[in-house]
Amino acid sequence: MHAIEVQHVSKKFKQQSVLEDIHFTIETGEIVGIIGPSGTGKTTLIKLMLGMESLDTGRTKICDQLMPDFSVLGKVGYMAQSDALYGELTGKENLAFFGKLYGLKKEALQQRVDYVAQVTNLAKDLSKRVSSYSGGMKRRLSLAIALLPNPDILILDEPTVGVDPILRQGIWHELNDLRDQGKTIVVTTHAMDEALRCDKLVLLNHGRLIALGTAEEMTGKFNVPTIEEVFLAAGGEEE
Repeated sequence: MHAIEVQHVSKKFKQQSVLEDIHFTIETGEIVGIIGPSGTGKTTLIKLMLGMESLDTGRTKICDQLMPDFSVLGKVGYMAQSDALYGELTGKENLAFFGKLYGLKKEALQQRVDYVAQVTNLAKDLSKRVSSYSGGMKRRLSLAIALLPNPDILILDEPTVGVDPILRQGIWHELNDLRDQGKTIVVTTHAMDEALRCDKLVLLNHGRLIALGTAEEMTGKFNVPTIEEVFLAAGGEEE
């Protein structure tokens, strides 16, 4: 059973094609990067995978269940590109609120709050109102919320935008540890250096899948030294 299946997915908005015939699978226990320049359909693809947007053609599955399926979403931690946080509440109150939505009870909730605060380096800031957080702190809090339920699958849309390089290293170290525990992680990014941290890559441009595989496989296939040059060799010049 694949962790995630994307089967010949296409999507248009107002007659403009956003994604065209996207097809790939993601296995359990791997980090997969959906890579491409801004505006190439990465966020739309994530929403289609989760059943948050309707498909024009094709279908998506998570844990062998056709999406949308709310029963499956309990196994998924999702971090959206835009932070959906309550600014009038403190960081801790946000975590408690979302933790209760996930069904976490007192002691288990406190343990998970302590863990995610440590991973995202927010422990000292949890008593502050989120309205006073910087953009990077809000991204870290959104990541902490996605980690709260200890999900089997993590889907993270641009998780390191606005995060300083040292903490970004720490986040990727934690993602590797989670992968080693058997978690499946999907990360979207337009930062090509993060591509090398992924087990497998899905390269998108202009709404099309232009390459699929490991970074080594892609650079070898196109006989180029970097992922950036894979885009050029595949005819996927950045917008």
